[in-house]
Amino acid sequence: GGSRPLPGQEVSVKVLGALEDGGLVERDPRLIFVPGHGDVVQALELGVPTMQPGEVAFFLAAFPYAYGHPGSREPDVPPDAPLLFEVTLLEVRDGPDPQPLPPAVRLRLGSQRRERGNFHFARGDFAAALRSYRLSLRALDGPATALPGPEEEEELREQRVKCLNNCAAAELKLGRAEEALAACEAALRISPDNNRALLRRGQLLAEQGRDAEAALTLRKALELDPANKVIHTELSRLAKRQSPAPST
Repeated sequence: GGSRPLPGQEVSVKVLGALEDGGLVERDPRLIFVPGHGDVVQALELGVPTMQPGEVAFFLAAFPYAYGHPGSREPDVPPDAPLLFEVTLLEVRDGPDPQPLPPAVRLRLGSQRRERGNFHFARGDFAAALRSYRLSLRALDGPATALPGPEEEEELREQRVKCLNNCAAAELKLGRAEEALAACEAALRISPDNNRALLRRGQLLAEQGRDAEAALTLRKALELDPANKVIHTELSRLAKRQSPAPST
């Protein structure tokens, strides 16, 4: 009873997923997602919007619509495995993004979308990973019903920095160095001593030939992590490049 989910609406579903031999690989009594945001496998993205609240449906998903050629470790799904999903649509409601939400809900949405981005990244789908990371940032930066407490504020800050660093990594995989540099700098505006962002910024500046800026950034990273061999290597490479050629 009730209308099917509309674009942008959030759904709650009960999901069971099984292999062809009947082995249960997924069980979630209340999975919450927005169809189209890439937070779940494509079988659910495509199938759930055809359902009505209270309906139970079975989706037999060929492997491209489940966990693809690589399969998955969590849940434990073999490569090229089709899955049978039993799905109960529990609830449909307006999507969370435009609404003021408690900080705890923002954190949950942000974490859920960042983890989905990590899933896509590990499988080599960097465009999908970047989309999930951006959705995570949108959730973390959205309006709140109340000011976050000190612990929530710190967690929001940490999650934003993680997402921006992940965005930089995905942008690099997609060959977009300028966008990767912008993501690093956004992370450093939030956390000036974030070593991951400092190292990547230094590397990107060096690739652009901005050696003085790169060296300054890498030296700051080295102060924070003196034993980091990668930073030592990058600084040595810069020093060799800047040293005058021997006279003949």
